[in-house]
Amino acid sequence: MDFVEGISEFLNQFVRTGQDVGDVLFSLALAIVMGMLISQLYKKTHRGLNYEHTFMATLVLLAPIVTVVMLYIRGDLVLSLGLIGSLSIIRFRTPIKDTRDMVFLFWVIAVGLGAGTFNWGVVVISTVVIAIIVGLLYFIRYGNSRNTDFVLVISGQEKLQREAIDKVLAEFTSDTRVRSYDVQGQSWEIIYELRFQNLEIHPAETMIEKLKNLSGLKKVSLLAPQLSLPL
Repeated sequence: MDFVEGISEFLNQFVRTGQDVGDVLFSLALAIVMGMLISQLYKKTHRGLNYEHTFMATLVLLAPIVTVVMLYIRGDLVLSLGLIGSLSIIRFRTPIKDTRDMVFLFWVIAVGLGAGTFNWGVVVISTVVIAIIVGLLYFIRYGNSRNTDFVLVISGQEKLQREAIDKVLAEFTSDTRVRSYDVQGQSWEIIYELRFQNLEIHPAETMIEKLKNLSGLKKVSLLAPQLSLPL
């Protein structure tokens, strides 16, 4: 009998709050749609060799989850304090490798906060404005350096022709520094950190061919550090 009364009371309460059900569903739907749009924008504007596929799913799911949290609180100070206390138990140890990923996380959290407080117009307008800014920064390649540092590794077995190597490097680079110099018996290896004069011409292949023509060189490798990869 108590079970039936409990169900009846729940249904009565649901009917009384029926006018808010549509708002709740619309807020969740809006958060999901905005999260999907933000995740697709992240995919289209991502630069680099690869990205976490699970991160896109995180962007989609995080917005409605934050919306649900805000719907739970709904101005209840006691509930908000209890929620903060419960969330403090959770420890997030997932490292964020790119600060840009953190920006997108804050973006979907803001969308969830806005949708959960029924500020739908602010959510839509702010998402559109931020999306335009992200796209503009992507197309103008904002913040990309015109110079890219590379690491040149040269090894050989005969006598090191340091002057000939430096002459070839000076022809193609604007800055050259020796990072390390290792000698083991008849073999040697020297590592340079260098910067090309003009990336538009791509002089790397010509420089490597000239270095290979020098006598005594066994191997020539040109590496781009991860933080200096051209984006």
